[in-house]
Amino acid sequence: MTSMTILLLLVCVALNTVAQILLKAGVTTLGAIDFGLGQLWRTLWTLFFEWHIFAGLVCYVASVVVWLAVLSRTEVSVAYPMSSLGYVATAVAAWYLFSEPMTPTRVTGIFVIVLGVFLVARS
Repeated sequence: MTSMTILLLLVCVALNTVAQILLKAGVTTLGAIDFGLGQLWRTLWTLFFEWHIFAGLVCYVASVVVWLAVLSRTEVSVAYPMSSLGYVATAVAAWYLFSEPMTPTRVTGIFVIVLGVFLVARS
């Protein structure tokens, strides 16, 4: 895997992480979401125009474009497992920004993910 492919993969992971954090910030601002039939259109309208959620969706679209560039340069069986670094980045960002707990079990899981990415990258 070339350094450009690795850079693109890291950009994709970063965009996905930012998207998750923005989506969480948006729903935290709005509160509980009601998808009942009587509220569906109003809920979708509110979600779409909450700026955190809109920005998060924009990040997702950008990440898909970058992901296509990654897939054009490397094998999906290598790239996709490496994209799981987004789980690690998102967990750390959620701990830092939202004070979500970082329990020993979560830390162990994050370590297993990192180890798996390392093994796939070396294959």
